[in-house]
Amino acid sequence: MSHLVTIKTEVRDAAAIRAACTRMKLPAPMEGEVKFFDGAKATGWKVQLPDWRYPIVCQASGQVKYDNFNGCWGKQVHLDRFIQGYACEKAKQEARRKGFPVTEASMPDGSIRLTILAR
Repeated sequence: MSHLVTIKTEVRDAAAIRAACTRMKLPAPMEGEVKFFDGAKATGWKVQLPDWRYPIVCQASGQVKYDNFNGCWGKQVHLDRFIQGYACEKAKQEARRKGFPVTEASMPDGSIRLTILAR
């Protein structure tokens, strides 16, 4: 029996953040603080998305802080792809940790289908 699942993603797992960066061919994430244009600061895992003026910051709370000036300093599609990649990598890690085999398929609409076989 198959089940559809909707997930609200909180980005906090360092290994899955690194895996998502590898998946997107991004520089490795670095821990630290980012000072944004308005002077606000955020601390956590810094991820530099393609053509973004400021890195995104994945905080321990699971929140992602960023400043892309409504798309002028970075395209939302890159952030969306990162979040999708993170969620996919985290789900695969958890399934494998529990001993379940996982397969991944890219869909024509850009979504990803993960199949996790429960025993």
